[in-house]
Amino acid sequence: MSNRIDRANSEILKVLNEIVRTKMNDPRLDKIVSITDVSVTPDFKYCKAKVSVLDVADIAKVTQVLQKSEGFIKRELAKMIDMPQVPKINFVVDKSTESAIRVEEILRSLNIPKED
Repeated sequence: MSNRIDRANSEILKVLNEIVRTKMNDPRLDKIVSITDVSVTPDFKYCKAKVSVLDVADIAKVTQVLQKSEGFIKRELAKMIDMPQVPKINFVVDKSTESAIRVEEILRSLNIPKED
């Protein structure tokens, strides 16, 4: 991937996390929501943002809230970043968080005795 795209991904990731944490006043979004990865297309028209939530049960609700707030998020992003074009953002669930929680549950269920 080009250096330009990498820089854009990094900056968008940083700014999206700031917008979600500080500028969104939706009570359905608690402080445990974070954007873990961003990938923008080379023409800067589309952007996929992976969302991670500590409580896995709320992930569908959180991504729905973020998707409905995309217009507000795009306006804030345009104010904070100088880009040729502000991309359309698609929020998707970060599966790695769910996988890590599932592995932890499996390890806890093994009931391995503690060593002396």
